[in-house]
Amino acid sequence: MQSHELDYSIYGDDLQFVEIGLDPTETVIAEAGTMMYLEEGITFESKMGDGSQPDQGMWGKLKQAGKRALTNESIFLTHFTNSGGGRQIAAFAASYPGKIIPLNLAEMGGRIIAQKDSFLCAALGTSIGIAFNKRLGAGLFGGEGFILQDIQGDGLVFVHAGGTIVEKRLVGETLRIDTGCIVAFEPSISYTIERAGNLKSMVFGGEGMFLATLTGTGRVWLQSLPFNRLADRVLANVRPGGSDDEGSLIGGLSNLFEK
Repeated sequence: MQSHELDYSIYGDDLQFVEIGLDPTETVIAEAGTMMYLEEGITFESKMGDGSQPDQGMWGKLKQAGKRALTNESIFLTHFTNSGGGRQIAAFAASYPGKIIPLNLAEMGGRIIAQKDSFLCAALGTSIGIAFNKRLGAGLFGGEGFILQDIQGDGLVFVHAGGTIVEKRLVGETLRIDTGCIVAFEPSISYTIERAGNLKSMVFGGEGMFLATLTGTGRVWLQSLPFNRLADRVLANVRPGGSDDEGSLIGGLSNLFEK
């Protein structure tokens, strides 16, 4: 094992958080801003890089930071280490409602491909890179499907997803998915982006212009409510200058008389 071994417990239903138990000198890495609470013996430090290659030098760290910038994530990861005695707890939660999925990379051939904003935290020794869609033209129009996270190692990784989570097992099958609904998939699955039907369907169907196509044998994790879909719906119902009584009968009448 190259990665640190972690003990964990996940709490909650639709607003989950994960408690990770660290033995002395053990470390967990996490996205900036995901820490919920720490016990007394836990110290933390923001670093440029995931720490999977301690001797990579400054140039290697800058390259890794550049890759993270492409996924719109912070170029820094926070390293939480048990610097005290005995077992200590660090807890992490995502910034929007959803589920946390624990993935053991040692059971998946040491690699998983994940949506670019799904990584929450992982054992030190985990490498977090990026994977581009091979079909560049379709990828540029495919939105979330263009850049994915390439997570490698042999320890535990925790990813976060919105809504209801479903795990599907493909056996030489093909599954077409909205690009935002993908959480993660095993590397034995081939991934492409294709047009969503004819021109009329693409423009007026409301399902986006492209769909992700997953083919092969392996596991796929899907989410029913991608954060961008939730955010779009909220923004569509936000009226500049809206008041607290908006949507009520009184608010509607007052708006009528104001016109």
